[in-house]
Amino acid sequence: MRWDRSQRRKKRAVAYYRHSAQDRQENSVEIQQDQVQAFARENDIEIIREFADRGKSGLSTEDRHEFNEMIRDYIEGGAAEIDYVLVLDVSRWGRFQDTDLSAYYTGLCSVHGVRVVFTTIGFPRDDGLLHGLQLSIERYRAASYSRELSAKVFKGCAKIAQQGFRAGGPPPYAMRRLLLDEARKPVQPLEPGQHKSIQNQRVTLMPGYKAEVKAVKRIFKLFVVGREETKRIAALLNRSGVPSPGGAKWTAGSVLSILRNEVYAGTMVYNRTTQRLKSPRTRVPADEWIRAEHAFPAIIPPETFREAEEILAAREEERRRQYSEEGMASRLGELFREYGTISTKLVAAAEGMVSPATYAKRFRSLDLAYNRIFEEVIERRRTEVIAQIRERVDRLDEYGGFIVLNDYISIHIQPAVPLPYGYDACWTFRPVLDVEVDITLGVPLTNGGTYEVMGYLLFARLLCRDRTIRFTSTAPERFEFHSYDLGQVVDELAAR
Repeated sequence: MRWDRSQRRKKRAVAYYRHSAQDRQENSVEIQQDQVQAFARENDIEIIREFADRGKSGLSTEDRHEFNEMIRDYIEGGAAEIDYVLVLDVSRWGRFQDTDLSAYYTGLCSVHGVRVVFTTIGFPRDDGLLHGLQLSIERYRAASYSRELSAKVFKGCAKIAQQGFRAGGPPPYAMRRLLLDEARKPVQPLEPGQHKSIQNQRVTLMPGYKAEVKAVKRIFKLFVVGREETKRIAALLNRSGVPSPGGAKWTAGSVLSILRNEVYAGTMVYNRTTQRLKSPRTRVPADEWIRAEHAFPAIIPPETFREAEEILAAREEERRRQYSEEGMASRLGELFREYGTISTKLVAAAEGMVSPATYAKRFRSLDLAYNRIFEEVIERRRTEVIAQIRERVDRLDEYGGFIVLNDYISIHIQPAVPLPYGYDACWTFRPVLDVEVDITLGVPLTNGGTYEVMGYLLFARLLCRDRTIRFTSTAPERFEFHSYDLGQVVDELAAR
């Protein structure tokens, strides 16, 4: 028996330690190391490798390079034969907000024959039915600690911001951080990387370097007084060699960010965006922002900032109107009435028009956008066709985009006006491919101001492969191939 015990392999393990920037001193890697190594000695376990993530959050495995290396090499890769992963407690393993993730990595080790042992809990007893429950509770506690800490930090930062002080982060362009003492008197400007050293000190903002302050004032003057576009302002600044945020060239976007930042009017704004517990960054509604007016010296007067806001709002509304389907169709109609025709080149060359590509993206083609100009004519002809069909069937039901004959077959009626196509004309149809519609009935109309019905074209959904079908006046044989007599078609369809 003694010979057998001497030949038995000693249990082997790797150890994992983690210490985040928010953790207290009692959770330092060195303290974890002492306790885990003591547990290993007591249980005759040999630690062959140690992994330590210093200053890393436990909310996920992102940026936890040591943890990921341990899983990759020693668990999945089998770099060495081990029996355990030793960890001080569940919180060092991770504070995953989805506790199933914590269990997942523990289970991953088990699948590869390695047991994760939390030394503060110890080994589970063979009859320890409550061990799994205890782990679940510890995982929940580890996750809830981060949630509670996040809520406390936010409340603290919000309170600081309400008082008009800086709650953290780098200063905006043309601003510098200013350290205040306990009596809220200026101590010194803070350079990048410097922080307050006493808890009851506060940080506020002050106008920064002269060249940057001058650039901000110039931006507001060009925009508010000169009514310049942001793109034009960016070009002027670049041409003058004015320093920009981050040292890159000025763009319309960077100019816009200056114009929208209330900090230049002396207002501290906090909670415009949120990104808690490794969640994606999201915008916060404006009514939930924390604002403190007159918190520090302004670079531009508040009334100038408000005027800039009004101009931005008016331009945004005009842009929305300009890019709405109604606005785009309206301008296309104005262009048609001025020139008597519509073409891609004409749209591209016209001042104040959006690009032909934008028309194609919004309406699927310039042809279909052109048809929007004649909505009244198209709707009138559609109503007339429906009335003719109604006279020939026992029952006709209307469902918005299509009609149903005798509870049997559904038809979408699509009149189209001709688009000038050089010396010819072009009719564009888009057969409806939705399962609710069996047939698209194309109704080409004449031009010249009368817009009379030329005939009827049938496009059966099951036979249509093209989403867009065009007919030109130079190819009358296509009309003849697809054209039908309305009465004959309705009678045959209704009789089925």
